Amino acid sequence: MDEFSPTRRALLQGAAAGAMTLAPGVALAARADDMAALRRAVEQGHDASVARIQEWIRNPTIAAERFKVPEGVAHMSKLAQEAGFQKIRTVPTGGVPAVFATLDVGAPKWLGIYFMYDVKQFDPAEWSVPPLEGRLVDRPGVGKVIMGRGAVNQKGPEGAFLAALHAFRASGRKLPVNLALIAEGEEEIASPNFLTAIRDPDVLATMKKCVGVIIPSAGQAPAGNATISLGAKGAVEMEIVSDSASWGRGPAKDLHSSQFARVDSPAWRLVQALNTLMASDGHTPAVEGFLDRVEPLSTRQKALIAESARTNSEADAKKVMGVQHWINDETWEQSLERLASQPTINIQGLVSGYTGEGGKTVLPHRAVAKVELRLVPDMTKDDSVAKLKAHLVKKGFPDIEVNVTGGYGPTQTPEESGLIKAHKAVLTRAQIPYALSVRSAGSWPGVVFTGDPLRLPAAQFGIGNGNGAHAPDEYFVIEPTNPQVANLTQQTMAYVDLMYEIAAQG
Repeated sequence: MDEFSPTRRALLQGAAAGAMTLAPGVALAARADDMAALRRAVEQGHDASVARIQEWIRNPTIAAERFKVPEGVAHMSKLAQEAGFQKIRTVPTGGVPAVFATLDVGAPKWLGIYFMYDVKQFDPAEWSVPPLEGRLVDRPGVGKVIMGRGAVNQKGPEGAFLAALHAFRASGRKLPVNLALIAEGEEEIASPNFLTAIRDPDVLATMKKCVGVIIPSAGQAPAGNATISLGAKGAVEMEIVSDSASWGRGPAKDLHSSQFARVDSPAWRLVQALNTLMASDGHTPAVEGFLDRVEPLSTRQKALIAESARTNSEADAKKVMGVQHWINDETWEQSLERLASQPTINIQGLVSGYTGEGGKTVLPHRAVAKVELRLVPDMTKDDSVAKLKAHLVKKGFPDIEVNVTGGYGPTQTPEESGLIKAHKAVLTRAQIPYALSVRSAGSWPGVVFTGDPLRLPAAQFGIGNGNGAHAPDEYFVIEPTNPQVANLTQQTMAYVDLMYEIAAQG
């Protein structure tokens, strides 16, 4: 893809009828005047769009800490109202509320939009800028970025989508589809109550009208190539706890460590219990029946992974992650197959006793492992958790507590679905090279849409770039150094194009 080829520029701007003939029959070609007007509105609203993302970063909701929940609901509702949604309501979930909004323009089709308005925790000491400032930063080799917690995950991409709706309002153009927006406030704690929001009668009735659901994303790599993910692994968050009170052994409170000569240790008991969850190779789950429902990769899926191995750099991947070897020193392609196909039981953190500077010579009365499961089709959250609990009992650890705090199963959308076809069409018109991914190793609660009761196609969509999700110095690219990466205006126009493409599908 060259810097800004005439075809790409025309298709993104919708201003050149000659370029539009490359996509005969698509509604976009018949509405070149609308696209040109929308492009002008997007450009004129650029600074306001940047400011909107910055303001959102300055108003965080952290579900894990119940931090600014009412403020987050109010701000999300305000964003929806300003973007033109007519009906906006807070949906109780039993946890952090969701926000549901509809924009009905009388179009024949409805498109579902999934937002998350919560963000991960952060330690300001690890950041080069204040994490809630939303500062514009010139990042060497990347370009001008907005840096802050939630910038790329997901407020930047969601802000680009909102900018498209503002452009429709400013230009006086009518949306080609109706929109149903469901915004969640607990995604970063594995969506423990999101299905409750979807089952709300009003939400469910409206979502059933939709042809599919998208989550706005920054889908380009730093080199400019894009990925279309056909699914994502499921995720289950839990704490596995060894406590003297539940065990009936060990100290009632932290005790001098010399007493370990005659008093049982809950911390060692937790270590022993955790060790039964994993095979001796250190990475294969050993929970009885845990792998029974794993669906093998299809021939098509293996072909997609092989293509990804050929077109992506193993050296670059290792450099970004700071690793030197894959498990068992497997090949690049084998590592990609494992990443897509293997469920995992991962220890995120271990907490017990004293963790400050130096030692404290204590025998802890309690030990906690923060554990996550990553699930692949056709595994489910409930079945996987039940098998893990049964395994611990069978191995002689009935006292070990398993406290699930959130989670959901894997999601998968067919390659032949209209939503994926529309995604391909938008990238093709923009002359952005792309690859199909079997599934993301990361997770989002798409199964709430692709599973019962909706059974809709659902996928990430978006161009542009960003990095640092869940990490220090998270950023979202506004003006990239690399011309192959979409800037904020082009990202916004891609959402416009997608809506027209979906409207045009038979």
